[in-house]
Amino acid sequence: MPSSLNDLVSRHDNQGVATLTLQRGNAYNALSDELISALTDAFETLAEDTEIKVVVLQGEGRGFCAGHDLKQLTLDDDAARQRQTFDRCSRLMQTINQLPQPVIAAVHGIATAAGCQLVASCDLAVAEEGARFATPGVNIGLFCSTPMVALSRTVAQKHALEMLLLGEMISAQRAYEMGLVNRVVAADQLQQEVQTMALNIAAKSGNCVRTGKQAFYRQLNQPLDAAYADCSDVMGCNIQHPDAKEGIDAFLHKRTPTWIS
Repeated sequence: MPSSLNDLVSRHDNQGVATLTLQRGNAYNALSDELISALTDAFETLAEDTEIKVVVLQGEGRGFCAGHDLKQLTLDDDAARQRQTFDRCSRLMQTINQLPQPVIAAVHGIATAAGCQLVASCDLAVAEEGARFATPGVNIGLFCSTPMVALSRTVAQKHALEMLLLGEMISAQRAYEMGLVNRVVAADQLQQEVQTMALNIAAKSGNCVRTGKQAFYRQLNQPLDAAYADCSDVMGCNIQHPDAKEGIDAFLHKRTPTWIS
């Protein structure tokens, strides 16, 4: 059933999938301070919701997200206030990364600057054929330094620098080739593709998916030997969970597993 959080972010739950929709469509869902706070609150609430296994993030109107609201950001020249905005946005991106549930971005229209950062911060992304992406800050003298953090951890180094230094729009197909998005589909297939992907994940063991996501990001920054040691511990704990025992038994006896989480 639909569940409106506030005027800036709405939430709809269905079969273990929560869909969050940015609702500043008249401003290309630009990330105002208020929208950043509302979205962070929505994700923090979802982190505690054990009924939700997957989160979909989308935007209303003509585009996914155009990045920071520059009108608000430059309303005055208060450096401390501007830094607080960047800090709050960075917290939002880390909240997505640390969320127990996988997050899928459903991208239409444009995803630029911090909007592109939002896509890169999600675990998976599906884009419509007409979607376009950019980190164009270099064109206005404001390098996309915080978007660079997520972008450089998602695509290859030279691809990230290409986007950051040229500041050009790239197509959905080019974003797919770079690894910024997982799939590109026709506009009228975007919602169906995202929901199919989300429900596929939601049908799996919640404990397994949560364990895997957390271990994935943790091991990325570890040396090879430490990563293997850590993930061996993870698998040792994982195999003792009732869901793993159920899944293995179901596989061996050629039946559908029944998860407890």
